[in-house]
Amino acid sequence: MPTPAFDSILLRHLRFAPDGQPLEPDASLRELGLDSMRSVELLFDLEDHYQVTLDEEALNAATFATPRSLYDAVLRAGGSESGALAS
Repeated sequence: MPTPAFDSILLRHLRFAPDGQPLEPDASLRELGLDSMRSVELLFDLEDHYQVTLDEEALNAATFATPRSLYDAVLRAGGSESGALAS
């Protein structure tokens, strides 16, 4: 399940983020305004924060479909909240 730190990073890249409400884990990131340019910026921010590199195979629409799918990809790449840099 995505964490508050992950959601905080993600929210900065969504044009239509819900005001004052937590992100639903299975919400459509596309419907929330995540386009291809924002996806690249988000990828860099997540890789920096979690000190990981997502494999090329993970760089696809399915990975960037929902907060849950993206968070799972970060975890598979070796990311963890305990190992993340302080924001």
